[in-house]
Order: sequence, then C-alpha cells, then structure tokens
Amino acid sequence: MTYTADRLWEEVVYLAYYLHWPLRDVLDLEHPDRARVIREVGRIHSRMAEGRGDAAAV
Repeated sequence: MTYTADRLWEEVVYLAYYLHWPLRDVLDLEHPDRARVIREVGRIHSRMAEGRGDAAAV
C-alpha cells in the first residue's frame, strides 16, 4: 500500500500527540505496527470520550 505524505503525517502526528513519542520512534514503526497502534489508541480514546472508566482495560 502506498500512502500519500499527508496521510503518513496524519498518522505520525496522531501517535505523537496521544503517546508523546518522538517523531523518530513513530517513523521507525513498520506500517502494520503503526496501523495497529493507531487502532488501539483510537479504541482507548473512544472509551475515554464515552466516559467509561475502563479505558486501560482490554
């Protein structure tokens, strides 16, 4: 899969913002790993936004 530069930056900024990871660490992730982390952060964020106290629970 080929990503546009804008899409890659969107993913990088999303992870850096929520995880407070340095740019280099986010860019070092392989695409499948980065995509999985994004999904998991999104799930946690959604649970928190819904006001559920179990955001860390899996």
